This record gives sequence, structure tokens and C-alpha cells, in this order.
Amino acid sequence: MTEFLTGWIRHQRWFAGKGRPIDELTIDSDVELAPGLRHLIISVRQAGARDRYQLLLGSDADESARFKPAHIGDGYYDAAYDACLTGTLLEAMAADRDLGPLRFRHLDGVEIDTSLRSLVLGAEQSNTSLVYGDTYICKLFRRLIPGINPELEIVTALALRGTHHIAQPYGWIETDLDGEPTTLAMTQEFLSNASDGWALALASVRDLYASFEPSASEAGGDFSGESFRLGKATAQVHHELAAAFPTEVVESQEVKRMTEEFRRRLANAVAEVPELGEYAHVAEEAYQRVADVAREIHVQRVHGDYHLGQVMRTPTDWVILDFEGEPGQPIAERRALASPLRDVAGMLRSFDYAARHLLADHSDAEDLRPRAVEWAELNRSSFLAGYSAGGGHLRAEDAVLLRALELDKAAYEVVYESRNRPAWLPIPMAAFQLDR
Repeated sequence: MTEFLTGWIRHQRWFAGKGRPIDELTIDSDVELAPGLRHLIISVRQAGARDRYQLLLGSDADESARFKPAHIGDGYYDAAYDACLTGTLLEAMAADRDLGPLRFRHLDGVEIDTSLRSLVLGAEQSNTSLVYGDTYICKLFRRLIPGINPELEIVTALALRGTHHIAQPYGWIETDLDGEPTTLAMTQEFLSNASDGWALALASVRDLYASFEPSASEAGGDFSGESFRLGKATAQVHHELAAAFPTEVVESQEVKRMTEEFRRRLANAVAEVPELGEYAHVAEEAYQRVADVAREIHVQRVHGDYHLGQVMRTPTDWVILDFEGEPGQPIAERRALASPLRDVAGMLRSFDYAARHLLADHSDAEDLRPRAVEWAELNRSSFLAGYSAGGGHLRAEDAVLLRALELDKAAYEVVYESRNRPAWLPIPMAAFQLDR
């Protein structure tokens, strides 16, 4: 079977070792969940490093032929795509069942409807999500990192506090890896009547570009009201996170060390994308201002990867998703305390992206660029006003740190776009050219 798995796994969207030869693949754990359904934990060794992945394995030759995209070989297939088998996950969570080393659990006080059939959502990079009816979404973390997933930790804590701006958690699956309880999957409320924040923002930008109105606030797709409400929701979730988890105060000397880390990342970005060098002084000056006024900073648990694609607009309010942080980072780093302004900076960068990315191949890009800048500034200011109205701390001196955090994020984006989407490189480069 390992031969089939080796050939199959290298082509999966969520496999982190693409483009490198697989030295060895072994099966660390093989648990029967139900007749015809097994749960595997697979170790893949490449260039001396090991990554572990999980797989729901179906073993019916007829079903393997039916699920061609999930076909592995010799009658085996990825059973995440088999709705006749995946109900086992809900049933085990509802019953708090232990199956070998796997522990299925549900949140106290919730009931799980085990009659629903699943459907796999497409286009995910690092996970596989199963939607059960229009009620639950179960996220399988394909690449396994020892430790409790930050998203499970955060949403369960916020749910216990009655926080409104999250999707209700229902259950999870865990095991032990390297002696640590490790999250394999989690099930939450599926927001079937919600709209993605990125899609809503883009609709607003398209309306603006097609409008004859003189300003973004007068165009038919004005988004600033939603930006205000999103800012308010963000501040309220930050408040709940500070109440649910420990907080700390970072002294001025540590703040100065943080600015040195900003400078190091900027230098690396310039080395990889030399055209950034012309504008590096803008970031250097912003970082120096932080060091000059260095004072204590309050830090807490934050989202860690906050942007318009991580929020959903329901009929009543904004809901924040995906609290797992940057998926490629170690869990300890994703759980680390940070200034809540890190999330604010991430969302401000997202407004710039929403405003500008449609210009990448637009025939009227030069004429529309001022409108893009206006849209971004309107929604940035509305978000910040909402954040303040929601109780977010935005004192005058916080603007210095916020600007530095934005430019640190933009330096990361410059490298990312240079490697992956060169046509989008002007978007983060513009962050160093605007006077803010």
C-alpha cells in the first residue's frame, strides 16, 4: 500500500513537499473506524525531515472507481469524499467515543445531528472541509503538527464566554503525537446563509469602478458601513480574547528588539526583491519611530492571519473564522501573544488588496488608481472608527506601531507576490509609496 500512497500523496493540494523526492513513506497509525473505513497517520521523509499527514482510507474497489478524483490505487481511495462513510465522524463525536488512539469529543451542552450527509468543499490548500447538510463543517487538518490547534483552543474558549462573532464549535478529533494531545479535526457551525468578506468587498470595488459617481461613498456599492461594523466586531472579539486567555505587558526594551526583527525581515525582502530597496527607507523610518517612542505594549492572544477572506457576513452581523494563525508556522508561534494591532494591520492591508488587485490587468488601470486609493482610505478609516467604537484601544501613539506593523506585513507580501503572483507585486509595493 505504501507504494500507492507515495505516488498519490505527492499530487495532493495539501501535500507540503511538492517538487521534492520522497525518500520514505511509512504508516504510523492504522485504525478501523467502521467497516470499509480506516484512519491512517502517514509519515513522509524528505531530505532528512519528516512530515505527518492524516487520511481517511476507503477500501472498496467499486467505490474507488466511483470516486475517481480520490482514487489511490488497488481499490483504495480517499474516503473523505464518500458520504456513506463520513457520517462515522459525527457519530463518534456525538458519543465521545475512543477508537484506538483516536479520541472523538463534543462540546458540553451541544447536540450533534448524526443523520446528515457530507460534501467536500473545494479549493482548500492545507485542509479538507466536509460540510454536513447546511448545519456543520468539519475541517480535517491534513498536515499534522503536534499540539492543540489554536483555532480549536480559541473558539471553544470564546463559545464558553458566549461570544457572538464566532461560528459555534460542536466537536473535535484528537490523538497524541510526540507525547502531546494533537488536534486532527474540528466541527463548527456551517454559515450557509453568510457571504465571504472578500467577495463583498470586491463587489463594492467593481461597483465603484463601473460607477459615474464622483466618490466611493456615493457609489452604489459603498462598503464603508460594513467596514465600520467589521471593525466593531473585531474589537469585541479582541476584548473577549483578552478575557479568556492570559495577557502580558511587553517592556520598552522588548519593543526595541521587535523593531530589530522588523528590520531583519525588511533586509531579507530587499535582498530577494531589489526594487523594494528604493522605498526601504520609508519602513526604516517607521520602525525607528517605534523604537524612539518605545514604551510598554499590551499583548494577548490574537487571530494572527486576519484579512477579508477570514470573515463572513451573516444576515445579522460579522463572524470571524480560522483562528489557527499562519498554517505554516509552528504552533508555539501561532499561540504566542501579540499586540491586537497586528490583526488591525492585517485587515488594513486587506482593504488595500481588495481595492487594487482588480487593476492588475485592467485596461483603465491608470485612470482607476485614484478611485482605488479613495476606496481603500474610506474603508480603512471606517474600520478603524468601528474598532474604536467597539472598545478597541487606538490611542494617538498607537498609530506609530500600527504603521510599522502594516509595513512589516507589506514586506512579507512583497516577497510572496514576487514568488507567486508577480502581476500583484505593485499592490504591496504601493504601501511604501503612500503617505499615511
